[in-house]
Amino acid sequence: MQGKFIVVEGLEGAGKSSAIASIVNHLQAKHIPTTTVREPGGTPLAEALRDLVKQQWQEQISPETELLLMYASRVQLVNNVIRPALDKGIWVVADRHDLSSRAYQGGGRELGDAKLQQLKQLVLGDFVPDLTLLLDLDPEIGLQRAQARGELDRIEQEALAFFQRTRARYLEIAAADSSIRVIDAEQSMPQVHRALLAALEQALFARGADT
Repeated sequence: MQGKFIVVEGLEGAGKSSAIASIVNHLQAKHIPTTTVREPGGTPLAEALRDLVKQQWQEQISPETELLLMYASRVQLVNNVIRPALDKGIWVVADRHDLSSRAYQGGGRELGDAKLQQLKQLVLGDFVPDLTLLLDLDPEIGLQRAQARGELDRIEQEALAFFQRTRARYLEIAAADSSIRVIDAEQSMPQVHRALLAALEQALFARGADT
């Protein structure tokens, strides 16, 4: 039986890590073999690319360079980790995937969606998640939460307007894609997790769902 690919998305401070832990615990309680990955990263080469993307440089990083590094890391992870796991019947829960690039580089960096869709088709083809759970919150709240965690990386230090554009693109894409479920991440953590698991159950375990 083929595994399922579940992605958790959202801005900085949205609570993705705790959400993923809740999902994994829920799936393991059902005796479903599960593994987790993160983007960018997830393989030795992809983690090295993550460091390149996240760190500060003395030169300006062009939006196109950032985008290509993200996709290089992504295709490495998909081909070497995600696809093999799914083929073995293992469910994969990912911290970010292609939607992040469409929101951050397409929206935040204002590259638009057409170029990203062409690049996605080139390197990933028709590979898509079975379910994406988008943790949505006001960027100001998210950045306050991220700052409370400690030092911010290069992308996390962007201006508020960047994250407002990113959020707007997230929601625009989600409104047109039924495989993306939007969760209000400004609720308390227990409320967020209940909403996540309800969306997961409805999408993947409801009667008639392809499990």
